[in-house]
Amino acid sequence: MMDGTDSRTGLRYPFEAPPPEGEVTQVAQGVFWARLPLPMVLDHVNVYVLDDGDGWTLFDAGLNTQRSRTIWESLLAGPLTGKPVTRVIASHHHPDHIGLAGWFQAKGAALSSTRTAWLFARMLTLDAQDAPPPEMLRFWQRAGMDPAILDQRRTERPFNFCDTVAPLPLGFHDLRDGAVIRAGGRDWDVRLGQGHAPDQITLWSRDCDLVLGADQLLPSISPVLGVYATEPDADPVGEWMASCTRLKDFARPDHLVLPGHKLPFTGLPLRLDQMIENHLGALRRLEALLHEPQVASACFGPLFKRKVTAATYGLALAETVAHLNHLHAQGRVRRWLNDDGAWMWQAV
Repeated sequence: MMDGTDSRTGLRYPFEAPPPEGEVTQVAQGVFWARLPLPMVLDHVNVYVLDDGDGWTLFDAGLNTQRSRTIWESLLAGPLTGKPVTRVIASHHHPDHIGLAGWFQAKGAALSSTRTAWLFARMLTLDAQDAPPPEMLRFWQRAGMDPAILDQRRTERPFNFCDTVAPLPLGFHDLRDGAVIRAGGRDWDVRLGQGHAPDQITLWSRDCDLVLGADQLLPSISPVLGVYATEPDADPVGEWMASCTRLKDFARPDHLVLPGHKLPFTGLPLRLDQMIENHLGALRRLEALLHEPQVASACFGPLFKRKVTAATYGLALAETVAHLNHLHAQGRVRRWLNDDGAWMWQAV
């Protein structure tokens, strides 16, 4: 352990490094931290194991891949040996968090999640596509996707949720905002966040300074706030900032936040302010660019301030549309379709 302060953010990091693959780190009495790999730029997800006496509760489970399953088998035969996984709490419906929930259910565990997350996840596991549907192609076209990339994607098999999420059996326990649950020898208040994913669960311990933050409360990166073909006019940026503002009412500087990615940290009120300001600043930069009309794909520069690669192009486009939608919802930009069928955006 260490007690270091990041001079750039003012946050403190009590743990210098994550647990090695196949091992756990105890972060509090009855609460353990493990890390699973992801095959992407963000190469890991944090999962947490809570000791319920006769079994383990998992807070998130990782992707459904052979490597992740092997790591869990190693953990349950090693540092977690002697007790079964009896419950999985899926913080939200994204594959790196709910991917192995069904695998554990098939072994006898119960699943707890929000109704929204469960319905999204189960619907998406049943919706396999061999090629992008027309609605997805239209969404990309209206976002001004590079024509060469769009032509390439027309015939490619898109990412399918079922590629990395195990089948979800019928039956789950609905967790709602304001509920109290017992896990790891303590009571937790359920508080839901919005923006990155609908109805994302965060858990706040009533009798100590722990917060299970999932992707709603991250220390050094911002989660993706994206718009997709499923809801092309959504405003996740507005939902995100409203959630950060609401959660500030409960946040204390001494809370030890256990995030879905990166390292556990303290300084949550400051971090919530930073996350709000990060997006306010991005919106100001974007609005300045839009003195001249632009398609969404031409707006990457002021938002990300770094080169967008082929590996991150899709997420960058989704985030850009999200920020444009927020400006539009506020009446700060107008839009119209050009001759190519793409939205043109301009500051009012």
